[in-house]
Amino acid sequence: MARKISFDLPATQTATPQPDARESLPQRTRPLLGLERTIKQSSAVGAISQSLGGISEKVKRAEEIEQKLIEGQVIVELDPALIEDSFVPDRMEAAQEQNAAFRELIRQHGQAVPILVRPKSSEAERYEVAFGHRRLRAARELGIKVKAVVRPLTDEQLVIAQGQENSGRTDLTFIERARFAMRLEQRGFSREIIMASLTVDKAALSRLISIATRVPAAVIDAIGPAPAFGRVRWQEFTELLEQENNRARAIEMVKDPSFNTLDTDKRFEALATGLRKKASRAKAETWAAKDGTHAAKVARVGKKLTLTFDDRVAPNFGDFVRERLQELYDQFKASDPPA
Repeated sequence: MARKISFDLPATQTATPQPDARESLPQRTRPLLGLERTIKQSSAVGAISQSLGGISEKVKRAEEIEQKLIEGQVIVELDPALIEDSFVPDRMEAAQEQNAAFRELIRQHGQAVPILVRPKSSEAERYEVAFGHRRLRAARELGIKVKAVVRPLTDEQLVIAQGQENSGRTDLTFIERARFAMRLEQRGFSREIIMASLTVDKAALSRLISIATRVPAAVIDAIGPAPAFGRVRWQEFTELLEQENNRARAIEMVKDPSFNTLDTDKRFEALATGLRKKASRAKAETWAAKDGTHAAKVARVGKKLTLTFDDRVAPNFGDFVRERLQELYDQFKASDPPA
């Protein structure tokens, strides 16, 4: 059963008017947890990736959804077993050392900031977390109750709260943000809602989704969050993958047991370095006929076998073989070769 605790909101501050006559946007606050957090207006350089101001009326309507979350705050203590993870995951698994350090911090000092959850409409006395996944996991592992703000939220409100809380703390890495954006789009959320969630504009959102969709999911999972690498390095990595056979090479490289012994940043660097190296070309072996004619060259690279015919040495021999490929293939199938 939940134990309620009173929680007083701080007084709302009014933006100070600007001294000159030029129009300026007031600073906005997002006290989702009863805590004032000033959202800095973007500079000209940062506006592309950080600001939603003035993008469109649709985005402004999406931001209004967030403002509804700041009305009224009551903290309850819940059994973590009653709370499910968000239906759209945003984080990759952190290193065990990081999880242990965060858990120890909660154990020693308690949970200073509540998580945000919504009631599960289909199941009584159960909840779904909007943000605070690490705090929830720590409470689960410590066997203690978790402090939470319970609020009915639509799917759109939940993902906006989830994304903006992480964005406000710059807590998600680039690839985690990219994958979160892709998952939201795959679930049918509009671009306006996703932009509001991640606090980005259309161009930045397109880059996030593009990279998350062009890099194979198995490769992203294998690399992990890679906090040291941002958009530029992931863009370079994506372009590397699109070079000849590199996508298949990357999938094979991450299967190597030694790859998983590296930490996440080193996995990214090792894979990028490996993809820059050209696949070694096998030295072609000359096939000689009984009469001594070097009639063809044979080369094998991985699972590919290549035959090369030189008309200067054995004129028309290559055409002769090509015309008989069906006959050769039928003989091959009749010989019942191993699969």
